[in-house]
Amino acid sequence: MSRFIIERDFPNGLEVPITDAGADACSRIAAVNAAKGVTWLHSYVSPDKRRTYCVYDSPSAEAIREVAYSNGLPVGSITQVTVLDPYFYQ
Repeated sequence: MSRFIIERDFPNGLEVPITDAGADACSRIAAVNAAKGVTWLHSYVSPDKRRTYCVYDSPSAEAIREVAYSNGLPVGSITQVTVLDPYFYQ
């Protein structure tokens, strides 16, 4: 399984309410992703809420594109990454 960073732009801002509706929306995304073997780990959201940086584990970049389309989410760029952990050296 490879790790990826996905940049997404939301021109009108991203609002995920901290309510049952927000939790349901995230659960639906996770379920669609799981069907393709894709795992959304977490996301970073810019202060203006117009850009996100999402961390995913996935078999491929194409699988991420497929689930993004199914979930109605934009995809700006997908970059495969590896982890550099400063605590590894201690």
